[in-house]
Amino acid sequence: MTQPGPPDDAAPAAALEALEDLLLGGHPSLTRVEVCERAGVALEDASHLWHLLGFPHSDDDEVAFTETDVRSLQHTKALIDLGILDQERQDGLVRTWGRSFARLAEWQVDLLTEVSADLGVDLAEGVTALSEQVLPLVEDLQSIVWKRHLMGAWSRVMVSASGEAHRAVCFVDIVGYTSRSKTMTDRELVSWLEDFESAALDTVLEHDGRIIKNIGDELLLVTDTAEQAAAIACKLTHRGEDPDDPFPSVRAGVAYGDVVLRLGDVFGPVVNIASRLTSVARPGTVLIDEGTYLQLTGREHHDDDDARDEDDHDAPYRLRRLRRLSVKGYSRLKAWSLRPRSS
Repeated sequence: MTQPGPPDDAAPAAALEALEDLLLGGHPSLTRVEVCERAGVALEDASHLWHLLGFPHSDDDEVAFTETDVRSLQHTKALIDLGILDQERQDGLVRTWGRSFARLAEWQVDLLTEVSADLGVDLAEGVTALSEQVLPLVEDLQSIVWKRHLMGAWSRVMVSASGEAHRAVCFVDIVGYTSRSKTMTDRELVSWLEDFESAALDTVLEHDGRIIKNIGDELLLVTDTAEQAAAIACKLTHRGEDPDDPFPSVRAGVAYGDVVLRLGDVFGPVVNIASRLTSVARPGTVLIDEGTYLQLTGREHHDDDDARDEDDHDAPYRLRRLRRLSVKGYSRLKAWSLRPRSS
């Protein structure tokens, strides 16, 4: 009987060479020192940029770069020379690029790997063929999506000329996530979370909101008005309480006020308050802060006010004032429970 020989590494090696041509514009032919010399960028500065992007370290004499890397450094230097990127902006932007694209790349490679397996073709052969057909389409689509979001971001900036703006911030948290996740495989858990985010996104977009990020079992979203955030929070919590709806049980917290918008994220006390309210909300409920209360009712709250909020039958929501909450960072936080009057 003929004994099987050693595994043939020729196919994976050929596939990687083909991918280098497609993705990197050719085989590596330059060291990092040569790239910096040709781009006119100090080696120390380039190394700092590559580190922020999450690229592996290479030795000075290691041939690991292509002409594309020269061009990327030239573009970066041009942005710095134009005054677009100072040190602080450069670090923040580049770090965000590195993290975002690394996650996107991992997901896309996993997808193409799964498609190759579904087609029953060899991984090296399948990924190479799919990459040649799919990646140019994906690259163009990513550019289109990015420009659309860029246009939306510019529109919001035109309304608010500074980085600080009034926004409603809402957290939506899955109830019982830890116990349920223990009963799932990794693939089932990822699928479940993706279904949750996809379903939530439909509601968020319906009310002109934006999902800033998902933090495990929690979504952070932002809207321009408190009314939009309240509608989103109420609809999602209502869905979670419907036994015929596969959407998971959730709780939500909404706060309104000044936030700092930076690199697609939001910061400030309003974000912290929304997070704290979510952490103490009961399953299927929405808690709001004083800023949201003012926006929804048009009146300020005073300590000697009673709980007459529910008597306002013309309002779309029922509001019940709670005892002041003691949460991390806020020992006496004013809060109200919120639910649609139709419920």
